[in-house]
Amino acid sequence: MILNEKDIQALDRIKRLNIINSVSGIKPGNLIGTISNSGQTNLAVFSSVIHLGSNPALLGFIMRPLPDVRRHTYENILENNCYTINHIHINDVQKAHYTSVKFDKNISEFDACNFSEEYIEDFPAPFVKASPLKIGMQFVEEIPIKANGTIMMIGKIKHIIFPDGILSEEGYLDLQQLGSAGISGLNTYYAVKKLASFPYARLHELPDFNSPLE
Repeated sequence: MILNEKDIQALDRIKRLNIINSVSGIKPGNLIGTISNSGQTNLAVFSSVIHLGSNPALLGFIMRPLPDVRRHTYENILENNCYTINHIHINDVQKAHYTSVKFDKNISEFDACNFSEEYIEDFPAPFVKASPLKIGMQFVEEIPIKANGTIMMIGKIKHIIFPDGILSEEGYLDLQQLGSAGISGLNTYYAVKKLASFPYARLHELPDFNSPLE
């Protein structure tokens, strides 16, 4: 099947939305935790978290157009400049998915979706206690994307929390051992399975691609 731009635009809105959200493949599944200055917590599922650099350690994620609906995550981040990014465990995908319900501002998704909050000293934003990997973030800047009205939110990593025994000598995290989930489209969740690990790619070390992968 080949869909050109005209074909895509002619699709039913929901079908088009699902296709375009799926074509980028399996993305990391994360819960972003925030808190307002009045102490009201918020938790929301995101599949748009991306690596932006390691020095300084920056991550970004995409907020959908703000005029569509009130964005509690966005408002809370601007209030106190901190938030958390929490991997979704494969056992918690159903609960994580329903944090996307449009709850009122005074209802915490932590409570509504049966997640426990966790805090560390001198960092006000709530972590997800059950998350296999938790990241404490400091807000750095927002970049409006004119093409569709979305916003890239950029933050600096302040804390990384994960279990002992899943970090290799080289610094790689074993996501399969963590049990982190991935997301395709808007509502399909996947378990992560490690297929292979390769050394840094160098021109003079090209392998024989005709040989089977070990």
